[in-house]
Amino acid sequence: MLKRLSKYIKKLNIKKKTTIKDIANVLNISAAAVSKALNDDSRISKKTKKAVKQVAENLNYQPNHLASALRKGKSKLVGVIVPRTNSNFFSSVIQNIEEVLNKEGYNIIITQSNESFKKECDSIDTLLFTQVDGIIASMANETVDLDYYEKVKAKGIPLILFDRGENDLNVDYIGINDYKSSQDIIEHLVKQGRKRIAHIGGYKRTRIFNNRIRGYIDAVNKHQLPLEPELLIESSLTTEDGKEKMEQLLQLKERPDAVYVASDYAALGALQALKERQIKVPDDIALVGFGDEPFTAVVTPSITSINQHSAEIGKQAALTFLGYTKKKTVKQSLNKIILDAELVIRESSKNP
Repeated sequence: MLKRLSKYIKKLNIKKKTTIKDIANVLNISAAAVSKALNDDSRISKKTKKAVKQVAENLNYQPNHLASALRKGKSKLVGVIVPRTNSNFFSSVIQNIEEVLNKEGYNIIITQSNESFKKECDSIDTLLFTQVDGIIASMANETVDLDYYEKVKAKGIPLILFDRGENDLNVDYIGINDYKSSQDIIEHLVKQGRKRIAHIGGYKRTRIFNNRIRGYIDAVNKHQLPLEPELLIESSLTTEDGKEKMEQLLQLKERPDAVYVASDYAALGALQALKERQIKVPDDIALVGFGDEPFTAVVTPSITSINQHSAEIGKQAALTFLGYTKKKTVKQSLNKIILDAELVIRESSKNP
């Protein structure tokens, strides 16, 4: 046996991966017997099991858990699609999805779209090819066509959307009340005596940003404040966008005395523009962001923002998926879990 083992170890120097058949050839037994031994089958003797495990270790055998799971009808994998991973909100959601699913024996595959519709479609194709048991996703900014998500539904795979999703898909959704969050921001700014409030928002085509824009418009109208076209700007909400759009607002003949930005990253860019112009925040212009990213508490001045309860969103998304694992068939409908967000008031919008 030692000669055969030595021969296979030499072969493995040029082979990519050890197989069950390699172990079987060393021991001169069937591949089926090796498989049973590795799975601790009671029909295999203790002596054979010990020999199989020893040879497997010597040959650095790595079992194909995916193939084994698929034979049982489940991959025990869940795909998670996010616009980006370098955001505390999305990383927190991912962490909590993983914690809940790991306890139930599931692992996750994380992909990021980088706000690209094409990358999102590619991610869905890859996850479907991998035969994931479910997909939990937050849509890219560019996504308008829902055909790829319909493909997930057509395969009978549970699809759970969070933060960014579309009602037309008729699937489970977990998020916050974006409309009310915008209204809370405007109410806060009005109480601080602000009378000309601008909004740097996301694109209306994305439901959550549309809801934030509607909340802003209705709250401004409620308080009979100016609602001029130049005070409402749509953007991609990157840091660069925030800086550029703030500079655009500063060029107006009548500047706003407060700016509500629908993303903390864009709010950070807006703050940079204000500092470069030596405009005092909040004395001259108050500033509010959205997302409660960690940096909002440590920059100077600290930035008022909306806490979206990312940990709870992640947990609820995972639990929603697990609910489908207990059902014989997957029949989804529009089912929303809407959490109340929290306005965290800091220096950038609070009167001294």
